[in-house]
Amino acid sequence: MIRMDKKVQDRTVKILLLGAGESGKSTIIKQMRIIHSGGFPEDERRQNRAVIYSNMVVAFKVLLDIMKTEQIDFENEETKASSRRAIEYYRSGYKGVQKAVSRGHEFALHDNLQYYFKSLERVFAPGWLPNNQDMLHSRLRTTGITETLFELGQINFRMMDVGGQRSERKKWIHCFEGVQCLLFMVAMSGYDQCLVEDQNANQMHEAMMLFESLVNGEWFKRKPVILFLNKIDLFKEKIAISPVSKHFPDYQGPEGSFEPAVKFFAQRFRGITRVPEREIYIHQTNATDTNLLKATMDSVQDMIIQKNLNNLIL
Repeated sequence: MIRMDKKVQDRTVKILLLGAGESGKSTIIKQMRIIHSGGFPEDERRQNRAVIYSNMVVAFKVLLDIMKTEQIDFENEETKASSRRAIEYYRSGYKGVQKAVSRGHEFALHDNLQYYFKSLERVFAPGWLPNNQDMLHSRLRTTGITETLFELGQINFRMMDVGGQRSERKKWIHCFEGVQCLLFMVAMSGYDQCLVEDQNANQMHEAMMLFESLVNGEWFKRKPVILFLNKIDLFKEKIAISPVSKHFPDYQGPEGSFEPAVKFFAQRFRGITRVPEREIYIHQTNATDTNLLKATMDSVQDMIIQKNLNNLIL
């Protein structure tokens, strides 16, 4: 038995998944389960309904807080009188609520809001059971260390997900030993968004600070580093209404133009490393798109295997 465990260990690649809070790390783990392990059993889906309802309640509360803080009114008295029924006023589509949603990036309004609120009838239907997309969009803060194992041919991948909020980062170092690859997640949609734990801090600035401390540290100087520019779909929507230069004055590209904006952030992250000839493998991702993520991960896994070929006993 010990001999078999040693063989398995020799064919295992340990990937450390890091990034700031809200970057999509846990969604990647869920996708690996869908792609490699058949997804989620029915009992887990049932349990996750409470998580999704909780996400929606929190979002309703944030919306109300925004409208109160910013003194955003409903369009008419009839709507104001029914404001206790949060579902009704959101579904109504009144301009006041939509204006509050547009200010959500200033108040850490989670980006799964629009997904669930567009599906209110389905989500509140009797007997509703979350599907894969519902599960992927659900948000439960990661605390501690989550480990996911999956196989690709003869290689075992061991993916470690650690909470990204500031209070969780002291636990990161416990996962550094034996890591063959660092996979760092960045929420591209966070370029104009505050942190959940600090509304005075910008998500993208926080991600850059974290990335700098990791790629230039002793633990990962000689390790492959993969950078996922995640939530690219939300980023494309946001730059059309929220100028990049407002939050990053050194951006000189055309506002609302997707490719120049992505290139700008990719170059900013590449320029962070101080390790000579360091190669950063950058991928644009949408962690809730299973087909896109599968294609991306296939490419990533091939690179990881090639980089660690000498260390793996096949």
